[in-house]
Amino acid sequence: MNHSFHALINEMQNCQVCKTYLEFKPRPVFQLSTKATILIAGQAPGLAVHESGIPFDDPSGERLRNWMGVSPEVFYDANRIAILPMGFCYPGKGRSGDLPPRVECAPLWRQRILNMMPRIELTLLIGKYAIDWHLDSSKKTNLTETVKAWRSYTEGVIPLPHPSPRNNIWLKKNPWFGAEVLPVVQAKVKEILKH
Repeated sequence: MNHSFHALINEMQNCQVCKTYLEFKPRPVFQLSTKATILIAGQAPGLAVHESGIPFDDPSGERLRNWMGVSPEVFYDANRIAILPMGFCYPGKGRSGDLPPRVECAPLWRQRILNMMPRIELTLLIGKYAIDWHLDSSKKTNLTETVKAWRSYTEGVIPLPHPSPRNNIWLKKNPWFGAEVLPVVQAKVKEILKH
Protein backbone atom coordinates (compact mmCIF):
# COMPACT_ATOMS: atom_id res chain seq x y z
CA MET A 1 0.00 0.00 0.00
CA ASN A 2 1.59 3.25 -1.07
CA HIS A 3 2.09 6.15 1.34
CA SER A 4 -0.49 8.52 -0.21
CA PHE A 5 -3.16 5.78 -0.25
CA HIS A 6 -2.42 4.94 3.40
CA ALA A 7 -2.57 8.64 4.33
CA LEU A 8 -5.93 9.08 2.57
CA ILE A 9 -7.37 6.00 4.29
CA ASN A 10 -6.22 7.43 7.63
CA GLU A 11 -7.92 10.75 6.86
CA MET A 12 -11.14 8.96 5.90
CA GLN A 13 -11.11 6.85 9.07
CA ASN A 14 -10.80 10.00 11.17
CA CYS A 15 -13.33 12.12 9.25
CA GLN A 16 -15.58 14.29 11.44
CA VAL A 17 -17.16 16.45 8.72
CA CYS A 18 -20.75 15.27 9.37
CA LYS A 19 -20.40 14.94 13.14
CA THR A 20 -23.06 17.52 14.02
CA TYR A 21 -25.63 15.90 11.70
CA LEU A 22 -25.21 12.29 12.84
CA GLU A 23 -27.30 10.52 15.45
CA PHE A 24 -24.20 8.63 16.68
CA LYS A 25 -20.49 9.40 16.86
CA PRO A 26 -18.88 9.14 13.38
CA ARG A 27 -17.60 5.65 12.59
CA PRO A 28 -16.54 5.44 8.93
CA VAL A 29 -16.94 1.89 7.61
CA PHE A 30 -15.28 0.75 4.38
CA GLN A 31 -12.86 -1.87 3.07
CA LEU A 32 -10.17 -0.78 0.62
CA SER A 33 -6.94 -1.89 -1.01
CA THR A 34 -5.09 -0.80 -4.13
CA LYS A 35 -4.99 -4.51 -5.10
CA ALA A 36 -8.78 -4.98 -5.18
CA THR A 37 -10.30 -5.99 -8.53
CA ILE A 38 -13.99 -5.80 -7.56
CA LEU A 39 -15.65 -2.70 -6.11
CA ILE A 40 -18.92 -2.74 -4.22
CA ALA A 41 -20.35 0.77 -4.32
CA GLY A 42 -22.81 0.72 -1.43
CA GLN A 43 -25.10 3.32 0.12
CA ALA A 44 -24.31 3.84 3.82
CA PRO A 45 -23.85 1.56 6.83
CA GLY A 46 -26.94 0.50 8.76
CA LEU A 47 -27.05 0.44 12.54
CA ALA A 48 -25.76 -3.17 12.80
CA VAL A 49 -22.76 -2.26 10.62
CA HIS A 50 -22.17 0.93 12.60
CA GLU A 51 -22.03 -1.18 15.76
CA SER A 52 -19.74 -3.91 14.38
CA GLY A 53 -17.58 -1.72 12.13
CA ILE A 54 -17.73 -4.48 9.46
CA PRO A 55 -19.24 -3.60 6.05
CA PHE A 56 -22.40 -5.52 5.12
CA ASP A 57 -22.35 -7.37 8.45
CA ASP A 58 -26.13 -7.83 8.31
CA PRO A 59 -28.88 -9.65 6.34
CA SER A 60 -28.23 -7.37 3.34
CA GLY A 61 -24.62 -8.53 3.29
CA GLU A 62 -25.64 -12.17 3.47
CA ARG A 63 -27.90 -11.72 0.45
CA LEU A 64 -25.24 -9.73 -1.42
CA ARG A 65 -22.68 -12.49 -0.88
CA ASN A 66 -25.22 -14.99 -2.22
CA TRP A 67 -25.86 -12.76 -5.25
CA MET A 68 -22.12 -12.64 -5.92
CA GLY A 69 -21.57 -16.33 -5.17
CA VAL A 70 -18.73 -15.68 -2.70
CA SER A 71 -17.94 -16.84 0.83
CA PRO A 72 -17.52 -14.38 3.71
CA GLU A 73 -13.74 -15.13 3.60
CA VAL A 74 -13.52 -13.95 -0.01
CA PHE A 75 -15.93 -11.06 0.52
CA TYR A 76 -13.89 -9.67 3.41
CA ASP A 77 -10.54 -9.98 1.65
CA ALA A 78 -9.76 -6.32 0.91
CA ASN A 79 -7.10 -7.32 -1.61
CA ARG A 80 -9.86 -8.85 -3.73
CA ILE A 81 -13.04 -6.92 -2.96
CA ALA A 82 -13.23 -3.22 -2.06
CA ILE A 83 -16.33 -1.85 -0.33
CA LEU A 84 -16.83 1.89 -0.69
CA PRO A 85 -20.24 3.24 0.39
CA MET A 86 -21.55 6.60 -0.76
CA GLY A 87 -21.62 7.64 2.89
CA PHE A 88 -19.11 6.11 5.30
CA CYS A 89 -21.10 6.59 8.53
CA TYR A 90 -24.53 5.48 9.70
CA PRO A 91 -26.79 8.43 8.81
CA GLY A 92 -29.49 7.65 11.39
CA LYS A 93 -33.11 6.55 11.24
CA GLY A 94 -35.77 8.26 9.14
CA ARG A 95 -39.54 7.78 8.94
CA SER A 96 -39.37 4.83 6.55
CA GLY A 97 -35.98 3.28 7.25
CA ASP A 98 -32.45 4.62 7.41
CA LEU A 99 -31.74 8.15 6.23
CA PRO A 100 -29.88 8.61 2.91
CA PRO A 101 -26.07 8.77 2.91
CA ARG A 102 -24.77 12.17 4.01
CA VAL A 103 -24.24 14.40 0.97
CA GLU A 104 -20.83 15.66 2.17
CA CYS A 105 -19.10 12.29 1.94
CA ALA A 106 -18.95 11.42 -1.78
CA PRO A 107 -17.69 14.80 -3.06
CA LEU A 108 -15.01 14.88 -0.38
CA TRP A 109 -13.58 11.37 -0.71
CA ARG A 110 -14.99 9.24 -3.51
CA GLN A 111 -13.07 10.21 -6.65
CA ARG A 112 -9.83 10.64 -4.73
CA ILE A 113 -9.92 7.06 -3.48
CA LEU A 114 -11.19 5.59 -6.77
CA ASN A 115 -8.24 7.21 -8.57
CA MET A 116 -5.92 5.16 -6.35
CA MET A 117 -7.55 1.81 -7.19
CA PRO A 118 -6.54 1.15 -10.81
CA ARG A 119 -7.11 -2.62 -10.76
CA ILE A 120 -10.92 -2.52 -10.43
CA GLU A 121 -12.46 -4.64 -13.20
CA LEU A 122 -16.04 -4.89 -11.92
CA THR A 123 -18.10 -2.31 -10.05
CA LEU A 124 -21.39 -3.38 -8.49
CA LEU A 125 -23.64 -0.39 -7.86
CA ILE A 126 -25.83 -1.17 -4.85
CA GLY A 127 -29.04 0.87 -4.79
CA LYS A 128 -30.18 4.30 -5.87
CA TYR A 129 -27.47 6.54 -4.39
CA ALA A 130 -24.55 4.58 -5.84
CA ILE A 131 -26.38 4.32 -9.18
CA ASP A 132 -27.07 8.08 -9.23
CA TRP A 133 -23.41 8.95 -8.61
CA HIS A 134 -21.76 6.40 -10.88
CA LEU A 135 -24.21 6.41 -13.80
CA ASP A 136 -25.35 10.03 -13.51
CA SER A 137 -27.16 11.02 -16.73
CA SER A 138 -26.98 7.54 -18.27
CA LYS A 139 -29.32 6.04 -15.65
CA LYS A 140 -32.95 5.40 -16.60
CA THR A 141 -36.11 6.91 -15.08
CA ASN A 142 -36.15 4.61 -12.04
CA LEU A 143 -34.18 1.84 -10.35
CA THR A 144 -36.08 -1.00 -12.03
CA GLU A 145 -35.51 0.39 -15.53
CA THR A 146 -31.86 1.12 -14.73
CA VAL A 147 -31.22 -2.42 -13.51
CA LYS A 148 -33.11 -3.84 -16.53
CA ALA A 149 -30.76 -1.89 -18.81
CA TRP A 150 -27.62 -3.32 -17.15
CA ARG A 151 -26.17 -4.46 -20.52
CA SER A 152 -26.13 -0.87 -21.82
CA TYR A 153 -23.66 0.54 -19.29
CA THR A 154 -19.89 0.71 -19.39
CA GLU A 155 -18.21 -2.68 -19.43
CA GLY A 156 -17.60 -3.81 -15.86
CA VAL A 157 -20.36 -1.71 -14.24
CA ILE A 158 -23.58 -3.44 -13.11
CA PRO A 159 -26.41 -1.63 -11.26
CA LEU A 160 -28.25 -3.71 -8.65
CA PRO A 161 -31.15 -3.11 -6.28
CA HIS A 162 -30.23 -2.95 -2.62
CA PRO A 163 -30.09 -6.49 -1.15
CA SER A 164 -32.01 -5.37 1.94
CA PRO A 165 -34.89 -7.56 3.14
CA ARG A 166 -36.98 -4.40 2.59
CA ASN A 167 -36.67 -5.17 -1.15
CA ASN A 168 -38.25 -8.64 -0.95
CA ILE A 169 -41.38 -7.36 -2.71
CA TRP A 170 -39.29 -5.84 -5.54
CA LEU A 171 -37.45 -9.15 -5.97
CA LYS A 172 -40.75 -11.07 -6.15
CA LYS A 173 -42.16 -8.63 -8.71
CA ASN A 174 -39.01 -8.79 -10.85
CA PRO A 175 -38.07 -12.47 -11.27
CA TRP A 176 -36.00 -11.59 -14.37
CA PHE A 177 -33.38 -10.11 -12.01
CA GLY A 178 -32.56 -13.49 -10.44
CA ALA A 179 -32.86 -15.31 -13.75
CA GLU A 180 -30.92 -12.92 -16.02
CA VAL A 181 -28.71 -10.58 -14.00
CA LEU A 182 -27.42 -12.64 -11.07
CA PRO A 183 -25.94 -15.48 -13.17
CA VAL A 184 -23.92 -12.86 -15.08
CA VAL A 185 -22.81 -11.17 -11.85
CA GLN A 186 -21.68 -14.52 -10.42
CA ALA A 187 -19.85 -15.52 -13.61
CA LYS A 188 -18.02 -12.18 -13.78
CA VAL A 189 -17.08 -12.29 -10.09
CA LYS A 190 -15.79 -15.85 -10.44
CA GLU A 191 -13.76 -15.01 -13.55
CA ILE A 192 -12.16 -11.91 -12.02
CA LEU A 193 -11.31 -13.61 -8.74
CA LYS A 194 -9.61 -16.49 -10.60
CA HIS A 195 -6.69 -14.34 -11.72
